[in-house]
Amino acid sequence: MTIIGIILSLQFIIIAAYLLFKKYHPQAVLMICGLMMVGIGMLMNFSVPELNESTGSAFFDLFRRIQESMIGRLSGVGLMIMAIGGFVAYMKHIGASEALVYISMQPLSVMKKYPYLASILVIPIGQLLFICTPSATGLGLLLVASIYPVLVGLGVSRLTAVSVISACTVFDMGPASANTARAAELIGKSNVAYFIEDQLPVTIPATIVLMIIYYFSNKYFDKKEKTEKETVKKEDFKLNAPLIYAILPILPLILLIIFSRFIELFPDNPIILDTTTAIFISVTIAFVFELIRKRKAKEVFSSLKIFWEGMGKVFATVITLIVAAEIFSTGLISLGFIDGLVDISTHLGLGAVGIGILIAVIIFLASMLMGSGNASFFSFGPLVPDIATKLGVKAADMILPMQLASSMGRATSPIAGIIVAISEIAGVSAFDLAKRNLIPLVTGLIFILVYHSISI
Repeated sequence: MTIIGIILSLQFIIIAAYLLFKKYHPQAVLMICGLMMVGIGMLMNFSVPELNESTGSAFFDLFRRIQESMIGRLSGVGLMIMAIGGFVAYMKHIGASEALVYISMQPLSVMKKYPYLASILVIPIGQLLFICTPSATGLGLLLVASIYPVLVGLGVSRLTAVSVISACTVFDMGPASANTARAAELIGKSNVAYFIEDQLPVTIPATIVLMIIYYFSNKYFDKKEKTEKETVKKEDFKLNAPLIYAILPILPLILLIIFSRFIELFPDNPIILDTTTAIFISVTIAFVFELIRKRKAKEVFSSLKIFWEGMGKVFATVITLIVAAEIFSTGLISLGFIDGLVDISTHLGLGAVGIGILIAVIIFLASMLMGSGNASFFSFGPLVPDIATKLGVKAADMILPMQLASSMGRATSPIAGIIVAISEIAGVSAFDLAKRNLIPLVTGLIFILVYHSISI
């Protein structure tokens, strides 16, 4: 039965990957494939995960799973992700995101003699911005609007400029990231603890490695392809808000770090904030900033609808994707995919590290096909706790490279939102940009897998 379950699971994975590559709606693909796998598992008497409350009918129970998954997501991490989405939309609306980007990118303009060095300095600065405003496409467009003319004006090619801009989003990390929230939930940690204890020790050296590789690879390919350099007239980056607004996008991160168990400002009566609460506090402070700045109460009150609309958009995209991916992973579990994977890996001599590397590579490739880091990680991430339990290891030791692999694979996909958006604005091919990212990110993934395996 194990072999049959694995064969069926692989067939569904291939079908789902093919449909996603053909740009079928990802939520529909994952949910339908997941429900079909659960149904087949029930018919073949596999060990299907039980519901909290059955309808009394096996057929209706299939759809009861959607309800239970939706309730579970909305009551916890789903609300937090929706709040983050609304916050990002509101920051963009009031001009705070542009102010933060403007201040962060000013130092680069002094490095006219070293254009390729200037280009790779965008990566750590952009990554810090990505931690604060975790929208890959949104940040990419902001950077294309602000730093792209600077880099091209310094003397690098258009492809080099957009490649380092896309590299700013290759690590989905930080308390505000949807993938971070999901990974932290799966291993039973807070977002801040997972960020500081797990993500930073790996991503800091990985970022340095990526900077080095991007420096030499971009310089090599520009020379090999004889890419014509062009000087773009740098248009003034128009700010719609005072520079003091640059503090607002990073305010949730500041609050989460200050009011956490790592910094005890009030030892006798500790104050611990969660991400959702920090977001609502930050939105309120931004609202007050707008009242002081504009002094038009009706207009400022109306602007809050941007926050609620942002939450709604995230529900329609990310939350429904999480639910669909959860159904898909339940289907894989129902067909015995986990048990089979563990059994085969054990016979091949693969331990927890080997299985972790195998799944990380699968997630990386899935992100390339899907063009979405969330879709791939949300599909395979829920499998990790069960695999870790069976192998007797900590889930945290296995999940980090998988989570990072998902966002790295996205940057090598010519159908990913950020790749399509920034390449179109820059006037380069999305396929050329994806190819330019492939060598640095494959090398970076290998480094992460080796470095993390040695450190655990």
